[in-house]
Amino acid sequence: MDFVSSSFANTTTPVTGSAVDLALGTGPIVQAVLFCLIAASFFSWAIIFAKWNTFRKARSESKSFLDLFWNSKSLENIFTESRNFSASPVSNVFRTGYIEYQKLATKAHEKAVPNESIAHEGLENVERALKKASTTELLRLEKLIGHLGTIASVAPFVGLFGTVWGIMNSFQGLASGGPATIQRVAPGISEALIATAVGLAAAIPAVVAYNQFAGRLRYVRAEIDGFCTDFTNILRRNYLGS
Repeated sequence: MDFVSSSFANTTTPVTGSAVDLALGTGPIVQAVLFCLIAASFFSWAIIFAKWNTFRKARSESKSFLDLFWNSKSLENIFTESRNFSASPVSNVFRTGYIEYQKLATKAHEKAVPNESIAHEGLENVERALKKASTTELLRLEKLIGHLGTIASVAPFVGLFGTVWGIMNSFQGLASGGPATIQRVAPGISEALIATAVGLAAAIPAVVAYNQFAGRLRYVRAEIDGFCTDFTNILRRNYLGS
């Protein structure tokens, strides 16, 4: 009777341990998967904090620059003050467009070309410069965000691969002989499932941040497009005599 009770107690001992213990108890393949997922998670969070700071500064400085732009009566003064808003994509686009406008104005002054000619022949150059600067600024803000999308898409599948591999090893252990009990399979399965959990932990923040930054990019793009339209209209109406 004592022998039976002892055997029953041994087979029903629960598997305990922290997530670290479970991870350390896995095989080399699952451990490699966990290492990759943890590294991807740290990389994802580094991108999230960096881009959050970038977008925060861009939004704040763009707001300040637009206030300056609409309250100032001199483009030259705006151009001088715009150096204080280097993180603003709108400010950087304005600087590019103003420099191109200055080239046209200088050329017209040297060759005594009337403003009407600049308006008809040179305004397209300003618009092209604004468009190119807009693309450059959007690419600068978009940098590294694609990595978040990759992590969000791939991490769950990498974690699932580690889990499947661990479960395969658990069932292979059953095939080697001995009683097929849940107590024999449960430790291996619990160790394998940690890979899926880590994969989801890496993917969820990445996909949330990716969607947030994608929305902010759309807002910045609309803001830049609106400013470019307003700026070219101001040049055409007040400075190029069109």
